[in-house]
Amino acid sequence: MTDETHPADAAFAWLDAHADDRRRAGLSRQLRPRRADSDLLDLASNDYLGLARDKRVSGAAAAATLRWGAGSTGSRLVTGSTELHSELEFELARFCGAQAALVFSSGFAANLGAVTALSGKNCAIVTDAYIHASLIDGCRLSRADVAVVAHSDAAAAGRALATRRAERGLMVTDSVFSVDGDLAPLTELAEVCRANKAALIADDAHGFGVLGDGGRGAVHAAGLSSAPDVVTTLTLSKSLGAQGGAVVGPRKVIRHLVENARSFIFDTGLAPGSAAAALTALTVLKEEPERAGRALTVAVTLAERLREAGLQVSEPTAAVVSVRAPSPEAAVKWADDCRAAGVWVGCFRPPSVPDQVSRLRLTARADLTAADIDRAVSVITEHAPPRA
Repeated sequence: MTDETHPADAAFAWLDAHADDRRRAGLSRQLRPRRADSDLLDLASNDYLGLARDKRVSGAAAAATLRWGAGSTGSRLVTGSTELHSELEFELARFCGAQAALVFSSGFAANLGAVTALSGKNCAIVTDAYIHASLIDGCRLSRADVAVVAHSDAAAAGRALATRRAERGLMVTDSVFSVDGDLAPLTELAEVCRANKAALIADDAHGFGVLGDGGRGAVHAAGLSSAPDVVTTLTLSKSLGAQGGAVVGPRKVIRHLVENARSFIFDTGLAPGSAAAALTALTVLKEEPERAGRALTVAVTLAERLREAGLQVSEPTAAVVSVRAPSPEAAVKWADDCRAAGVWVGCFRPPSVPDQVSRLRLTARADLTAADIDRAVSVITEHAPPRA
């Protein structure tokens, strides 16, 4: 500390070195506010069904905000539960084929609440190596013994559950993994969980609205949505184009979460406008189930076209397509060049990716046209970095 340095500056002096290290590694992040009238072709958001700007959905949000107010005014257990929340929970459970549902303020909060409330000191958690950050944080907060097994390896999960010391067991996985869009072996995982008297939590954030009968999700497609030992978490901010998260599953599980999930009990409830938007989007999906299949078709088409152009592309099982880059710096430049050319793509780099491989992450939308796909493929391939 120099003579010119104010003593109070020392508390966070370490942040400068930390920022410099990230900058040198090509890992700096920055916020890029988007304009309401942006003309960028969006392949970066998670608006899989193209409902975020649907006037039926946004109109419902506006009407509910005028009627109920801008916020829910309190936690769900005090003043934060409206008739809209109850209706949304009923419709989500019915749509997914589960007994009950509970709406949280975000998908992150839903995952935190489900994992922490359903585990504890006398529980052993087994997780896939590629689970979402919200599930990882839930495991860290759970006070349970946690074992991480190889990606999509049901046999390894079974061995870890079979050799646990704790009385209870819990398997935690994404249904569709958010980086490459690959599908977890849900049927096999449910079998090894049942064989070892363990429960399964599947985060269906990227499967709900895209996979299964009419977009009912990957868990429903696997025939597990009504299973007494399976719990599904999902988000309302992707396929439904709104905001919030939910847990669906056995009624006794939902009742337990109301009593014990801290991210539910101590958090302000989802805003009424967001609840109304999600409820209306769910109605649109039920009336227009072809949206789910269209999103998947767009993803497959994008992947095939980019692969034909010589790029290293994932095999999509839902609406996520990833294209590998040779380095973090190359990925950032590639994404920036695409944006400058009018196409907005996601850019994933370590430490956000579990395999430490940088890539562009593209999200297919049901409302993308053939011309949109042509434009996206042209821009992405034109600006692709040289392969190492």
